[in-house]
Amino acid sequence: MFYSKLIDVYERLAATTKGLEKTEITDEFLVKARNEPEIVYLLQGKFFPDYDERESGVSEQLVIKAIAKAVAAGADEVVREFKKTGDLGKSAEILIGKKRQAVLFGKKLTTQKFLESLRKLPGLNGKGTVERKVSIIVELLTSGSPVEAKYIIRTLLGDLKVGIGSGILRDAIVECCFEPKDLDEKRKYGEIVQSAYDKTADFAEVFSRALSGLKNLESVDLSPGRPVKVMLYPKAKDIKEAFEIVGKPAAFEYKYDGFRMMINKDENGKISIFTRRLDNVSKQFPDAVAYARENVKAESFIIDCEAVGYNPLEKKYLPFESVSQRIKRKYDIEKMEKELPIELNVFDIIYFNGRSLLNEFFLERRKILEKIVKTAAWKIKLAQQIVTDSDAAAEKFYSQALRDGQEGLMAKNLNAIYKPGARVGYGVKIKPDPNEFDLVIVGAEYGTGKRAGWLTSYDVSCRDKDGNLMEVGKVSTGLKEKPEEGLSFVEMTNELKKIIVSEDGKHVNVKPKIVVSIGYQNIQKSPSYSSGYALRFPRVARLRPDRSVSDIVTIDEIRKEAEK
Repeated sequence: MFYSKLIDVYERLAATTKGLEKTEITDEFLVKARNEPEIVYLLQGKFFPDYDERESGVSEQLVIKAIAKAVAAGADEVVREFKKTGDLGKSAEILIGKKRQAVLFGKKLTTQKFLESLRKLPGLNGKGTVERKVSIIVELLTSGSPVEAKYIIRTLLGDLKVGIGSGILRDAIVECCFEPKDLDEKRKYGEIVQSAYDKTADFAEVFSRALSGLKNLESVDLSPGRPVKVMLYPKAKDIKEAFEIVGKPAAFEYKYDGFRMMINKDENGKISIFTRRLDNVSKQFPDAVAYARENVKAESFIIDCEAVGYNPLEKKYLPFESVSQRIKRKYDIEKMEKELPIELNVFDIIYFNGRSLLNEFFLERRKILEKIVKTAAWKIKLAQQIVTDSDAAAEKFYSQALRDGQEGLMAKNLNAIYKPGARVGYGVKIKPDPNEFDLVIVGAEYGTGKRAGWLTSYDVSCRDKDGNLMEVGKVSTGLKEKPEEGLSFVEMTNELKKIIVSEDGKHVNVKPKIVVSIGYQNIQKSPSYSSGYALRFPRVARLRPDRSVSDIVTIDEIRKEAEK
């Protein structure tokens, strides 16, 4: 397929904010793309499945260099145009439009050629890498029209600006492959498509299977060594509400102040560890690999755990922030392992000795864990649990969890199956401070005075059911001025500068990658933000490097809290 056909779809998607229209546009395109299932990656501005961690490694400066070379201009001319538009994609469109003679002799670009070129980028390293990357980008730019250049650059920088979330893509696959007759059929097929995606984290595979029939789609199963979306848990305000949601009796477990790990062992004995963002962190946590290998007695498995940091001298648990720095660590791993050790608290299992346990009751899954996990102090253990139908017993256990330095409790339905990626009420979390949301930073502003040079005010967003982001306010408190005191403006600025996509005076727009927990006093309606709500007295509580945009709070959850 010619890339220009995809561009037409991008332009139509960008021209509407209505979810149903976006779904219809995407559906029409998928009908034409049946022979190229991988084209669904490009619809979201990606070129690998969601579980694949490879990135282009293309920076703003490298793109400026490539555009300049493609239009035979100086980098300063590109920068001047960029300052006017605030969008390097738009700048490329304008400059190539002005100097059309520079691209007259290129071959017409296809989507296959585009994907192949993009996929070469992550593998380039060593001497001459920048020049080779520039050469690939220039070839793409000189093969395309001005509007194609706009989307080539936006795709490279991970900021497509067409507003197609996973919900819209899911619904479009349903319409394209099953043509549901009514809402009930649409809901049924939507659940099957979503389930397949949650198990594979690969929309191309889901689309391909859906094209070959419902039976093939439903046959999607877990595969150890490949990340899977974790089951998520909504909040309950107290023990009474928890029982109302999950039923009696229920299992109550400590809610540990750590980060989620899915530990896999495949049929060849290889151990892999994934975060809830689907990042492979096996290299960063050799201790967790060793604990799983030595203390989980099974040929193959996928276990769901919470990794909690502790002080090795005092043998006291540490807050999440203390150990979160290990997640992205690439160097001095052995040193970090000794200084910030972790304990694995295992609370679920979804695959065991070649068999999926997704449809087994939680009570049975826990029994399997009790048989195969060999407890080792400060290394690995089962999540502390009681099973009860007594409010008083649950309240007593809740108080014990808080005294032990944990966040609160999880309450779980004993007869619940495991639904990857879903918040379905099979379990809930109970914490003493409910006024906190996970949100993603989408923009920031430079400070003044003694904070000059730092990004000190952050635009934060929630998401709707289709994955579209909606701003819910600005936050500028909760961070420290000195790095040694905790999460600092310096650290946040360094992280945000890596993902800036455009600048306008003191304000910058960034890729929606950094998730933060935001505490607040209350929620009020506000026409100033696209969500229609604003958080009163917001503060940054902590960074959440273990979480992705798909984990942030939804507008429906904010609305529910606001109406209480």
